[in-house]
Amino acid sequence: MSAAHPRTSALQLIEAVVDPGSWRRWDEPVAITTEDPDYRADLERARERTGLDESVVTGEGRIEGRRVAVVACEFRFLAGSIGVASGERLVRAVERATAERLPLLAAPASGGTRMQEGTVAFLQMVKVAAAITDHKAAGLPYLVHLRHPTTGGVLASWGSLGHVTAAEPGALIGFMGPRVHEALYGEEFPAGVQVAENLMAHGLVDAVLPAERLSEVAARVLRVLCGDAAAAAVSRGAAPETGPGATPGGDRAAAGRAPGARPTTPAVGREPEAGPGRPPEAGDRPDPTSTGRGESPKGRGGAGVAAAAADRGGAGTASGVADGGAADGGAGVAAGAVDGGSAGTASGVADGGAADGGAGDSGAGDGGAGVAAAAADRGGAGAASVGAGAGGAGAVSGVADGGTVPRSGRGGPGAEVSIRRSRRAERPGLRDLLRAAAEDVSPLSGTGAGEHDPGLLLALARVGGTPCVVLGHDRAARHGGAAADGPGEGQPLGPAGLRTARRGMRIAAELGLPLLTVVDTAGAALNREAEEGGLAGEIARCLADMVTLPAPTLCLLLGQGAGGAALALLPADRVLAARHAWLSPLPPEGASAILYRTTERAYEIADRQGVRSADLLAHGIVDRIVEEEAQDAAAEGPGHPEHPQHLGHPEHPGRPEHPQHLGHPGHPGHPERHPDAFLARLGATLGAELAALRAQDQAERLAARRARHRRIGLPG
Repeated sequence: MSAAHPRTSALQLIEAVVDPGSWRRWDEPVAITTEDPDYRADLERARERTGLDESVVTGEGRIEGRRVAVVACEFRFLAGSIGVASGERLVRAVERATAERLPLLAAPASGGTRMQEGTVAFLQMVKVAAAITDHKAAGLPYLVHLRHPTTGGVLASWGSLGHVTAAEPGALIGFMGPRVHEALYGEEFPAGVQVAENLMAHGLVDAVLPAERLSEVAARVLRVLCGDAAAAAVSRGAAPETGPGATPGGDRAAAGRAPGARPTTPAVGREPEAGPGRPPEAGDRPDPTSTGRGESPKGRGGAGVAAAAADRGGAGTASGVADGGAADGGAGVAAGAVDGGSAGTASGVADGGAADGGAGDSGAGDGGAGVAAAAADRGGAGAASVGAGAGGAGAVSGVADGGTVPRSGRGGPGAEVSIRRSRRAERPGLRDLLRAAAEDVSPLSGTGAGEHDPGLLLALARVGGTPCVVLGHDRAARHGGAAADGPGEGQPLGPAGLRTARRGMRIAAELGLPLLTVVDTAGAALNREAEEGGLAGEIARCLADMVTLPAPTLCLLLGQGAGGAALALLPADRVLAARHAWLSPLPPEGASAILYRTTERAYEIADRQGVRSADLLAHGIVDRIVEEEAQDAAAEGPGHPEHPQHLGHPEHPGRPEHPQHLGHPGHPGHPERHPDAFLARLGATLGAELAALRAQDQAERLAARRARHRRIGLPG
């Protein structure tokens, strides 16, 4: 960011936007749970440097007398990255704003999801998007001001769901950070594309606004969106509303409903009801110790205990030291240590020592130049991902105590084995699944509005005997380019593919058919056309559609699951995974580039991030793993609904009419040796799951889905 536009902290922005003296923090202190002293010290330094205990600040203030909820990122705290603790804080703030019927203003500035917490941090974007979608469905305004930089999973979720969206002048706004793009593709991203002014020229943001104009414009927009006369009177100089629960707008607003809104949330002044996955929280009530100016009993900025994002037992260190000192503008912010079995070091040093570092999923620093490295395992099979609860198969970083994430060799093959297998050109894809396990297949072409993307296949079919809408990644479109030893090169998914997916979702909703989504992608398209075509926004809208879709939904992780292109199709009532499927915030090579400025440590990082199907099962992201090899499937025991009778006949081991799927004779246990046996079992399993979902009571199923998404990353 140029000297003409110095970085504004989260609290400075909030103070500039809300009426003087009206700001009140909602944040509850977040405890450090890591036992790594170096990581603890690094997080405490971040707290001391920023006056905050996490990367997100939430609360309420007044804008021209109107109560407004505000959530904002602090980029100086680990590049504004979102992990489990900050994701939970965001969700609670959005839920409270919805319950108290407050308009919501979001001001993200983030490198994306926190790499040190791996896949479970990545999944926080689902539950944040779900909370935002509920807020909007309640007829409440959601305004977004994108600050420099906003990238990765944050842009592809709550950063792109606003009713009205503005951006800071000159801000870097993009799905993939420039550093990762250069590391993966060996060339710089085209200049001038990921800039606020270019996004406005392409209709992706509504305005480019400096912070000093945000209050004025927000007040004007809210007078329209809230549709009340009282606020207009306030803007003309009348006395502002008074009282903690006062709401402008006459009888209609007092009744707690905006025009056309459904009465789905409690009225102002009422405590929100507890529901599935959401017990009553102390944070739902105003803090009686608040000074009204963002101060807590522990000092300015609520300097409580910083949140942790690492597993137990590591001895890594993280450093925020750089040329010029350890402050914003002179040093990178170290992302922190993660679990390992041996010592590791990390540096927050940015190019020239003059950039904020980060370890979000985009790799974006100040101007795209700063990357904070995290401490990591130097030889052991560490795990930086967040697990399922105290003493269980995984530790929830910043939330729960104890536990370990399954390591390579325990609970299934290691990450490297699965990633390599998922990238083999001969591995069965969605088309193979439909050929072997579906009937009455009718492919549909594109969005129906003049767009087509070969990376997304949409069809009507009967899978395992159950009629459904099928949509998924079509790796066959570029099958021959896949390689086991480097980043997968399956057909990338662009904005048109995501819009095609949303067409499939609409068909399922309108006809009451189950929706089957199939994830098998090396990642989204990362080019000028995708950025200017609204890739991040389409990912966000897919998330919003999936979490609210009335139709039964089933997701299958079939192979590669890299980044937002995978996440967009993930939220479902049930999620199944093939044994060698995986899910990560971005291709492992990209994570390696962010943390170590090289792609050579990709498999090591994937192992720590908990990307394997076994890790996803332990974290509750996946409900069931479907074995790919016949002997493993048979060993699962009687009563398992994968129907071993569908294993096929010895005289037909691989359907010779499809020789490309016969596999390699030198690997007798290789799952692709008998792909149709696996696909037949998989089809029968999918059919049974779809039928069971279709038979469920819709209200109960939707409540269970809501609870499922709400508890992502939480203990137990």
